[in-house]
Amino acid sequence: MKKKIATIIAVAATALSSSCANNNQTTGQRAAGGAVLGAGLGAVIGHQSGEAGKGAAIGAAAGGLTGYATAPNR
Repeated sequence: MKKKIATIIAVAATALSSSCANNNQTTGQRAAGGAVLGAGLGAVIGHQSGEAGKGAAIGAAAGGLTGYATAPNR
């Protein structure tokens, strides 16, 4: 179980750090990308507690806000 969680965290960290390489994205694209990544990660984490839907919703909101806040064109 711990190996599975460590793998998920490693994949998520790689995806999040590699998404920062392209600074030509619009604010909307970054917010949407953050929402998608956040929803996926939130669903995985929420699944561990039996609440995948709630985890996905919270992750999407947090990811979208983070993507919006970090957009260089804002």
